[in-house]
Amino acid sequence: MIKRCKTRQIQVGNVLIGGDAPIVVQSMTNTDTRDVNATVEQIHKLEDAGCEIIRVAVLDDEAAKAIRQIRQQISLPLIADIHFDYRLAVLSMENGAQGIRINPGNIGNRDRLIKVVEAAKEYGVSIRVGVNSGSVEKDILAKHGHPTPTALVESALRNVSLLEDLGFYEMKISIKSSDAVNTIEAYRELSRKCDYPLHLGVTEAGGLIAGTVKSSVALGILLSEGIGDTFRISLTRDPVDEIRVAYELLRSLHIRERGPELISCPTCGRCQINLFGLAEKVEKYIQNMKTNIKVAVMGCVVNGPGEAKEADIGLAGGNGVGIIFKKGKLFKKVPESELFDVFVRELAEFEEKDGK
Repeated sequence: MIKRCKTRQIQVGNVLIGGDAPIVVQSMTNTDTRDVNATVEQIHKLEDAGCEIIRVAVLDDEAAKAIRQIRQQISLPLIADIHFDYRLAVLSMENGAQGIRINPGNIGNRDRLIKVVEAAKEYGVSIRVGVNSGSVEKDILAKHGHPTPTALVESALRNVSLLEDLGFYEMKISIKSSDAVNTIEAYRELSRKCDYPLHLGVTEAGGLIAGTVKSSVALGILLSEGIGDTFRISLTRDPVDEIRVAYELLRSLHIRERGPELISCPTCGRCQINLFGLAEKVEKYIQNMKTNIKVAVMGCVVNGPGEAKEADIGLAGGNGVGIIFKKGKLFKKVPESELFDVFVRELAEFEEKDGK
């Protein structure tokens, strides 16, 4: 079992972060926040996928005011993402944002930051101090040469101190880089130097493949070391895919389980069915299941069940015939053309039994 680094606990809406709370999965909408209907629709899809906190971009007053309408139609805690303009941070909180993401150093002078902190205290809002490789202060960059892990940490702690000086401590910290190795080293150093909860992420990670690999390497290593209390997988993709990748990462580390786990063979010359298409159809179907079972899709009737004997249920196809197996034992033999439909009915029975 992974031993978590001990951090203080804060709250975003009704979700606890840090301490002994579960590691929280987050995402961010890519809709125009001013389009309330589109934003709410996307948030509902993210919630169905397992998202636990949602962040929205606040570009102007209209977006900040839209938060009130959005909040009325969702149950997830909502964080407003603010850059530079302290007035948008205040307006977002006035309209129901339960958290804000800012970089205190670029929000303006001390008087402006005071207004943000006063609003956060008044409305019970937590703050994420967000620093990335592109926001490191000029003097820190001059000192370190470029956004090194130590430079990121120094910038983050400087920004944290701005809030602490105003008597504000309900915060978590993120220090993101597009470089996986720098991200790992920065969070390790930050974890040694403070006990605030940490939000993990790799910024500008890329598309589905590159982003998944880069994020999984960096975040997987950190989570395996007990570092991190909440995280987002950032992908240039439908944000629902971010949630799916996030839970697969947690599952692989035995941290959290959600829904079925799919295992499938990579195929070889013995495969006599369209396993790629079959695996894709099964994967799409089980995405809507909540039952924690292991599902196998194998290409060899002879070896498949044995290779996937730990699976709760699986299928394997051959030349014109398919089998459904449970725990490595033959359960049912069916014509290959009927294999998927029969398999889906068996999966539905698992879901039905689990719901009773």
